[in-house]
Amino acid sequence: MIQVFGHKAPDTDSTGSPLIWAWYLTDVRKTRAKAVLQGTPNTEAMWMLGKWGIDLPEIITDVAPGDQCVIVDTNNPAELPASINEAEVMEVIDHHLLAGGLRTRTPINMTIRPLACTATVMHDLIGSDDMKRAPRWVKGVMLTCILSDTLEFRSPTTTPHDRHVAETLARDLDIAIPTYAGEMFAAKSDLSAFDEAALLRMDSKDYEIGGRRLRISVLETTAPQVLLDRKAALLAAMPAVAAADGADDMLMFIVDILNEDATLLVPNDFVKQIAEASFGVRVTGDTVRLPGIVSRKKQIIPALKI
Repeated sequence: MIQVFGHKAPDTDSTGSPLIWAWYLTDVRKTRAKAVLQGTPNTEAMWMLGKWGIDLPEIITDVAPGDQCVIVDTNNPAELPASINEAEVMEVIDHHLLAGGLRTRTPINMTIRPLACTATVMHDLIGSDDMKRAPRWVKGVMLTCILSDTLEFRSPTTTPHDRHVAETLARDLDIAIPTYAGEMFAAKSDLSAFDEAALLRMDSKDYEIGGRRLRISVLETTAPQVLLDRKAALLAAMPAVAAADGADDMLMFIVDILNEDATLLVPNDFVKQIAEASFGVRVTGDTVRLPGIVSRKKQIIPALKI
C-alpha cells in the first residue's frame, strides 16, 4: 500500500492533501493508498477532520526501506522521515521551492507549481471530470486547505487560480467562505492547551543563514494578544527548544490574520540583527511589529539576511 504524507508538524494543507491524494489514488486510479501524518496536526487541521467526519490518520515516525511513498506539500528532506531516501518515492506534489536532496530509484512524477496551496495543485491534477464525482468531504478538505494557506485570500501567496478553485468548491458545497473561514481561524487560534515548547514547534521549518541553523516558527491567529501575553514564557523556552532540535536560534512570528501583520519575538542580539537587516526596522525591545508580513514562504524566508 502506498503511504501519502506531508511535512513534519502537519498544518492543515499537510494534513488534508495526503487525504485528498490517497482518495484519488484509491478510488480513481484504483491503486491502494492511505494517508499518514508525521505528527499530531495543529488545531485547525484537527477541526477540519472533525468538521468533515474524518478519522485521524495514522502517525508515523519513519519509513522502511522499499516502502512506497507519495510526498505532498514539501520536497525538503529535512521535513521528511529520516529514512526517506531508502524508501521508494513514487511521486512528489508540492508548491514550495525545490530544496534538493531527495533520491529516487526510478524516474517519478514531480509536480511543483507556484500556487498558494498543494490542494489547488491536486485539484488541477485530478481534473474537472473526476472532481465532479469527488465526495463532499474531499471537496471540503480541499476548500479548507486553500483557505488556510491563503489566510482567506489575504496572503500574498494567493493567486487568482487559488481563489477561483476555492470559490468554485464553496459554491458546490453551499458554503459561505467568510463564515467558514471564521470558524477555521477560531479553531486555529485556540492554543490554550499547548505549552510553550509545543507552540514553538507547532509550525516550524529549518533555515540556514550565516552558517547558523534556525527554526523559523509561525503562529497564525485572530487573537495575537493571547500569545503575546505568554511572551516571557515563550522567550524563556526558546533556547532549550532550539538546542533540543539541533538549531542555533529560533525566530517566532505571531501573525495577526485579521490585521495582516506579524510580531517577531526577539530573544537575543542575533535575532535583533536579523530583524533589522531583513525587514528594515529598528528593534528596541523583545518584540518588533512587522506591518504587512503574513507569509513565511513569500515574505519572511526570502527576506532573511544578516
